[in-house]
Amino acid sequence: MAAVTPDLGRARRLVVKIGSALLVGPDGLRAQWLRALCDDVASARARGTDMVLVSSGAIALGRQVLELPAGPLRVEQSQAAAAVGQIRLARAYEEALAPHGVKTAQLLMTLDDTSDRRRYLNSRATMQTLLGMGAVPIVNENDTVATDEIRFGDNDRLAAQIAVTCGADQLLLLSDVDGLYTANPKTDPDARHLPVVEQITPEIEAMGGDPVSGLSKGGMKTKLMAARTAVAGGCAMAIAEGSVLNPLSAVADGARVTWFLPDTDPQAARKRWIAAMKPKGEITVDAGAAQALGQGKSLLPAGVTTVTGRFGRGDPVVVLDGRGARLASGLVRYSSTETRAIAGHRSDAIPAILGYPGRAALIHRDDMVL
Repeated sequence: MAAVTPDLGRARRLVVKIGSALLVGPDGLRAQWLRALCDDVASARARGTDMVLVSSGAIALGRQVLELPAGPLRVEQSQAAAAVGQIRLARAYEEALAPHGVKTAQLLMTLDDTSDRRRYLNSRATMQTLLGMGAVPIVNENDTVATDEIRFGDNDRLAAQIAVTCGADQLLLLSDVDGLYTANPKTDPDARHLPVVEQITPEIEAMGGDPVSGLSKGGMKTKLMAARTAVAGGCAMAIAEGSVLNPLSAVADGARVTWFLPDTDPQAARKRWIAAMKPKGEITVDAGAAQALGQGKSLLPAGVTTVTGRFGRGDPVVVLDGRGARLASGLVRYSSTETRAIAGHRSDAIPAILGYPGRAALIHRDDMVL
């Protein structure tokens, strides 16, 4: 039975990665292309699709403004170019989406922001809030402060991690190639295009090549790494040639792409990830809270009776009922010290108890496995 490929027009939450070579040319920003892309983004928002853009281009824009020489840049030059270019990049998206009544936000990320669970929860909560308010987050790697130890190194992998973080069901990498081939089509006339990849095997990984653009960092190898991350998180991913005007419409209308298919959905993948974690503490709840959890609600501090162990914000914990039976596991939003302080209290009392405002839920239902 042939695999059913995703429909971009039916995406619930779509992350789109834009490569530098598409956005920035020898003469600067490709304004017409960006406006056409943003027309597509606005149309998707009008259909009810949440949109997140992971955009390269800050360094490429900044180096032109600073008149830096062609060729590789020193680290401090790249960071300076990013600082200058990021302002222009964010403004360009804001101006292109404003006529459609679409609000934009800027998020600058490093690898630490997704590998550290506390920062991960902060990033996830921020994106969920922005999307809930109808805004379009514009995400880029924080090149001005990132060192090699905390870098993604390319926006393909950043986009995949963002897709998993925000629970996207589809990820589209707009690039200078129209998908995965069995070999490099620029050098091998027998190279065959693969429209669908159901499993990323060693043979598939061996098909990765090197970057072909002078501006982009990522080649097919990084896209395959991104695909592995995305599908593991329940997100379908496509690689598409993006230089045409209205590239999202082109993909939706049947342009040639390669789809990588997940074997589960984002919510199930996230629950599986949480369930596999080793708990660092236990939280015992009363009968009312246990009943609320069974109805799919979040755990509030008011229902907590006992806290055991030492844990930090974002750590996995087990939730028990009064008889010690395991009800759930999840990622807690407060440390063990904070949890003990607010246990048994209403959420509106948290600021007075802790001395600062906090989140209403101790464990949000999206971060919990029953």
